[in-house]
Amino acid sequence: MEPPEGLSARKLVLETGKFNVITAYSLEEALDTVSVFPKVDGVVLHVSMCQEMECDEAISQIRSRVPGMLVIALSPTTSHTYKLADYNISSHEPHELLDLLRSRFGDPRNLQAKGPVKRRA
Repeated sequence: MEPPEGLSARKLVLETGKFNVITAYSLEEALDTVSVFPKVDGVVLHVSMCQEMECDEAISQIRSRVPGMLVIALSPTTSHTYKLADYNISSHEPHELLDLLRSRFGDPRNLQAKGPVKRRA
């Protein structure tokens, strides 16, 4: 399992980029969170969360709760790729995650001045 410090550091990077973040410290908590907040824009899943089940199964579980949910799988090595993930990127390259999120959703630093961000229905 990823140490809580790693999750906190990743959350800080995303929040510094002006993205809103909801965190989960276990896969069970992550599955409960997407059930409670189905309108989140995406899930960033670190492979260390996949202790209880394989990551592709975890992604399948996420999408059974919220069909079409964007899932980004993070791994410390590029040898780990997950077929069901929309994107597989290195967990050691935070700029790649920020660039990907900005390309998908726009840059929140620019959007905040224009009013609320429109979310998917």
